[in-house]
Amino acid sequence: QVQLVESGGGLVQAGGSLRLTCAASGRTDSTYAMGWFRQAPGKEREYVAGIRYIDGSTYYADSVKGRSFISRDNAQRTGYLQMNSLKPADTAVYYCAVGSVFRGLGPPARTEYDYWGQGTQVSVSS
Repeated sequence: QVQLVESGGGLVQAGGSLRLTCAASGRTDSTYAMGWFRQAPGKEREYVAGIRYIDGSTYYADSVKGRSFISRDNAQRTGYLQMNSLKPADTAVYYCAVGSVFRGLGPPARTEYDYWGQGTQVSVSS
């Protein structure tokens, strides 16, 4: 089992920045990828970014590409999503997720995550 706790959300003005943190505990040595998803009211959950530990390959949604950066510490217990040039359209609940099944190399797919955090709210005002 893996437990995930997100933090770092809040209210920010458009153009501002936030860094979300995902603190992992439990059997983190058996995880292979970390990702961030977001869900705005009335919308489907969107896969925003992901990183595969073994080769460092990353995925970014077009909606955040060039404005966001995903990273993790070497102990695989904390992950980050740095978001810059925030827009009102970025307003959502952001969820951290990890995958515990090895699925090869390359950017992680949205379907390979099986542990989820409770989410942190990000609100961007215009």
